[in-house]
Amino acid sequence: MLRTPDSTDTTSTVPATAMTIPATVRTDGDGTTSTRLLAQRGLFFGPSALVPEDLYSVVESGAARRERTRVRLAPGSRVSTNTYFGRFHATYWQRWTPVAEIDADAVLSGTGRVRLMASDSNKVSRIIAAHDVEDATGEEIRLVGRVDRFVDGGGMWLEITTETGELTVSDVRWSVAISRPVPRTDVVICTYNRVDDCLNTLQALAHDPEALDAVGTVQVVDQGSDPLESRPRFAEVSAALGTRLRYVRQPNLGGAGGFTRGLFDATAGEPDQHHDVLLMDDDVLLEPEILIRLTAFAASTSHPTIVGGQMLNLLHPAHLHISAERAEPELLQVGMPVPGAMREAYLLGKDARDLPTVQDQRVDTEYNGWWSCLIPAAIVRAVGYPLPLFFQWDDIEFGYRARAHGFPTVALPGAGVWHADFGWKDWDEWHRYFNMRNGLITAALHSGFSVRRITRRLAGLFSQYLVGMQYGLAATLLEAVEDFLEGPSVLHDGSAAAAGKIRKIRSAYPETVMHPMTDARDDFRDLQVVRAANPPGSEHLTWLKRAAFHLTDRSAHRTGFVTAGDAHWWHVSTFERAVVTDMSEQGFRVRTRDRSRALELARRGGRLFRRFVSEGPATAQLYRDEMGRLTSRANWARLYDIDE
Repeated sequence: MLRTPDSTDTTSTVPATAMTIPATVRTDGDGTTSTRLLAQRGLFFGPSALVPEDLYSVVESGAARRERTRVRLAPGSRVSTNTYFGRFHATYWQRWTPVAEIDADAVLSGTGRVRLMASDSNKVSRIIAAHDVEDATGEEIRLVGRVDRFVDGGGMWLEITTETGELTVSDVRWSVAISRPVPRTDVVICTYNRVDDCLNTLQALAHDPEALDAVGTVQVVDQGSDPLESRPRFAEVSAALGTRLRYVRQPNLGGAGGFTRGLFDATAGEPDQHHDVLLMDDDVLLEPEILIRLTAFAASTSHPTIVGGQMLNLLHPAHLHISAERAEPELLQVGMPVPGAMREAYLLGKDARDLPTVQDQRVDTEYNGWWSCLIPAAIVRAVGYPLPLFFQWDDIEFGYRARAHGFPTVALPGAGVWHADFGWKDWDEWHRYFNMRNGLITAALHSGFSVRRITRRLAGLFSQYLVGMQYGLAATLLEAVEDFLEGPSVLHDGSAAAAGKIRKIRSAYPETVMHPMTDARDDFRDLQVVRAANPPGSEHLTWLKRAAFHLTDRSAHRTGFVTAGDAHWWHVSTFERAVVTDMSEQGFRVRTRDRSRALELARRGGRLFRRFVSEGPATAQLYRDEMGRLTSRANWARLYDIDE
């Protein structure tokens, strides 16, 4: 392990064999040779029993024993890998790479049949190749599929069947021919006081040597006050990873500062010394296979491409969060599905034709979250480093900046990690400051910056927060707008001071605090659940009515319990005091009507929005003018206190 606390040392002691993705040279029957790159492994079981094995392979009939790298079929059985992790997503390979065909190699023992199947963009399946064995003992087979009829969609998978005999299939490997050197990719994990989560992720990497061989160093950027190295388990993980592990400690600059440190170190020196970087969150349930799939795809693209892994929900591991995303900076909205994308899809379900829920249609994304995302060094050289936003919108802004320079992003199906469900995170948290402020900065850089549209959105959110008795959230929004109007100087320290400031501001608002249910002291009769009625026909008129009730101290309910799913502003605003379930379902928050505080915030908001209308366009131009400096290596070297 190379430990570099607050260090400028970017040397690596990774063995020479890890400088590039391992590739093999194969001599075919006609005497020709080709360099093969492992694109993905055929896995029949997940990395943990906490995830459904049907995401990898499905026993469609009969009985089979599924293990990580092999499956054993009883007589009269059929197993399919037409699943999220089991498919080779050919449509993305045909669109973004010059790969002409894919080889599926496997080792067979017993009697049975293996077919290479393919689907059209409308899920109609076809047989591409097949191989029968009888009383085989470790027979190696190869099925070849042309990547030639998948522009709009479709993929390939294996169908394994037996009749009267048993069959074991193991060591399935999908490979492609590659004609150029394969770049080295380093993994960068940013962590902040999530010691056990981060160690679990590192341990998962260490336990899969073949996946680990797909990358160079594994750099951990530790920005927390509870460092990884203080734990006994860290020594075990360090020993397992050996010289691959690079451990860096630095002050907390948020996710943007942590991930950028990895990009910064990987692109030191001359261009021929630069490495691609695979960014990864510390709190994921890791499928190590993602290292193989992302690096192989990125190495095969025709043009430097950001290759993102998809996010599966940790609490609901059979659900895909979203398959391809877009954002609306002027509306401060992120995580919106592009047309045709899947959102919160149940991957073990069936469609109306009783066919599997798989991503057959190709959908082009606009950016990818940094829970797992590979960024080529060539793109960093062309567009600069991320903005020092602390976190929230840093990945989105970088994706749109790359897009503006002609570099696409691909959200690759079948390459996923499990991450905490976004839908189970309460909106009323301190980091919404960064969501709002950084959204405005991104709008300044990557939109027409319509002051009218943005102001309407800000005022709409602000007014809903006020009648919904979310005074702390309203104050958070105002602070975000005020700091945006300060201009680029607000990013001078990487936003470290802003993180502490917004926490202090919000501490003055009781409804921002979540309480455990054991703290509920009300008479149970005052905590009866009051369900929401239908959504209002006119939100504008409903808001005016709710505002009038607040000003005149009228309400439909004195108190009551509101479920997280019913916590709409137009429902909560009918209470004088509402006990509202936190979105995490771990406790509750108490919203209490405070007319004087609402009026104070409203007056402040009115003044600020008028200021935004007059100063917003000029401020947006300041961010555009300072973009090159903010994203420069020199600026990040200053933030890291590195003398170059």
